[in-house]
Amino acid sequence: MDFTLKANAAAEITEVVTEDNTAIKYASGTAPVYATPALVGLMEHAAVKAIGDQLPQGYSTVGISMNIKHTSATPVGMTVKAKAVLIDQGRRRLTFKIEGYDDAGSVGEAVHERFIIEAAPFIEKANAKLKK
Repeated sequence: MDFTLKANAAAEITEVVTEDNTAIKYASGTAPVYATPALVGLMEHAAVKAIGDQLPQGYSTVGISMNIKHTSATPVGMTVKAKAVLIDQGRRRLTFKIEGYDDAGSVGEAVHERFIIEAAPFIEKANAKLKK
């Protein structure tokens, strides 16, 4: 199947920093600030949202790589925003440029790749691992 997605498709996602998404909670550090794994998840969510409504029924995407720089700490109580833009498509491979911000400015950036999959066979293959 041929997939042609809208060039520069974009989406933004926001999240308030709470005790539940700090480095302490994720065990990725000891500071009570927004965790890098939480930022990765927020960025992925923005990428999924940017193209989600363009895929045919039964298709989805999975993340295959993330090159991220988390450049500034965000304390509990502030809001973090991730903005993803589709910058390239090669058949089923999608590349996004993603920028992260909090109320004070830039907190990071990433290049993220996703791959378009047919959902049912993908899940079937994953579940087959349970039978081994």
